[in-house]
Amino acid sequence: MENVIKPSVELGGEGQLPKEKQGLWQRLMQLKVGVIPLPVYVVLALIIFAAAALGKVPNDMIGGFAVIIIMGVLLSDLGFKLPILKNIGGPAILSLMIPSLLVFWNVLNPSVTDSVHTLMKTSNFLYLYISILVAGSITGMNRTTLINGFIRIFIPMLLGTLAAVAVGLGVGMMLGYSAHRVLFYIIVPIICGGVGEGILPLSIAFSQILGGESGYYVAQMIPAAVIGNVFAIIGAGLLKKMAEKNPSITGNGVLVKSKDGTKLGGSTYDAEKPDFLLMGAGLLFACGLFITGHLLSPYVGIPGPILMIFAAALLKVFKVLPAKIEQGAYQLYKLVSGTLTWPLMVGLGILYIPLQDVAALISIPYILVCASVIVAMIVTGYFVGKWVSMYPVEAAIVTGCRGGLGGTGDVAILSASGRMELMPFAQISTRIGGALTVVAATLLIAVWGG
Repeated sequence: MENVIKPSVELGGEGQLPKEKQGLWQRLMQLKVGVIPLPVYVVLALIIFAAAALGKVPNDMIGGFAVIIIMGVLLSDLGFKLPILKNIGGPAILSLMIPSLLVFWNVLNPSVTDSVHTLMKTSNFLYLYISILVAGSITGMNRTTLINGFIRIFIPMLLGTLAAVAVGLGVGMMLGYSAHRVLFYIIVPIICGGVGEGILPLSIAFSQILGGESGYYVAQMIPAAVIGNVFAIIGAGLLKKMAEKNPSITGNGVLVKSKDGTKLGGSTYDAEKPDFLLMGAGLLFACGLFITGHLLSPYVGIPGPILMIFAAALLKVFKVLPAKIEQGAYQLYKLVSGTLTWPLMVGLGILYIPLQDVAALISIPYILVCASVIVAMIVTGYFVGKWVSMYPVEAAIVTGCRGGLGGTGDVAILSASGRMELMPFAQISTRIGGALTVVAATLLIAVWGG
């Protein structure tokens, strides 16, 4: 990932003694977990572990950040280094799944999960993170890329969705599932835009139309969404590896080509020195965007995150914001995406990946159907993106975000691919595509029945 600080092990360096003349302490201090010297990491980890064992982790943002950062630093470091995993989005997979396994096995003390719940849900850290990424990535984007990208992304998004439905139905029925089961309980949960924005509204609609408790339908749909998200992460990691071997198929985070085939993208603010005061203004701008979407959503019937994206895009297209505010928002986005992505994954794994529901339904055929849906979307996005003058790798990644768990999945998929710059397009793909899926599935289930 380009804008996430990667782990390094530095043995010696400018101004240091040669390795053979260094003492044990100096050598240990040069070993790092992420960017933290190993002894410092161990001390901090022991302090947090002791607080957890005693049930004394503060139930607030401080406790929540301590937990997710100490775990995120280690798991992402391992994900970058372990064979095979490092090529398929290992940092995202480990940061999501290991915490989820710890919850599943009841390893984590309640004070740990309570503090993470307070940070992620009560304090809404996930939406703060997404707001900062959307505000900074859009306002810092090349204006021409923004205009062309928003228009073109709907083509691979639509065709990828149609391909996912067709392939998923074909594979599922071939493996013995009914078309009804495959469509409503495997394909739709994968492409409906996540748990909060997709599965929960669908579960309420299904319960009202078909009868029964909405919780029953949630339990039926979540496993497909979780498995699909994992395959989307793996696909993003593989696409990243493909791009490294064949640079001609990627824009390295840039989505759209110009008419003559050159890149449209990059930010004019990359050359600017970090300005922390402007970052504060960027934070206020991101919060203002989120609140704008929250205020308008009940009146226009469009989800707040989508309104936030459109508001940021309009401000950029019509050049409303002062350049300094754009710079501050962009630099804050680079800072946050570079330091808090993997810790955020840990929080998502603890709270949003219910392995007990997944374990109850999974089987080899079930997994194959989920995989076929994701593969169909990614492959379609790759070739359709190439056809409409988008970089194939980036188009495939954004289309694959249709199989993510909403904003949660977008972060995981884009972090696995090292292309957080695509967040605005991923959000459009996930949110708008998901909303359309919810509406279509609700109308269809009312006609088709149980």
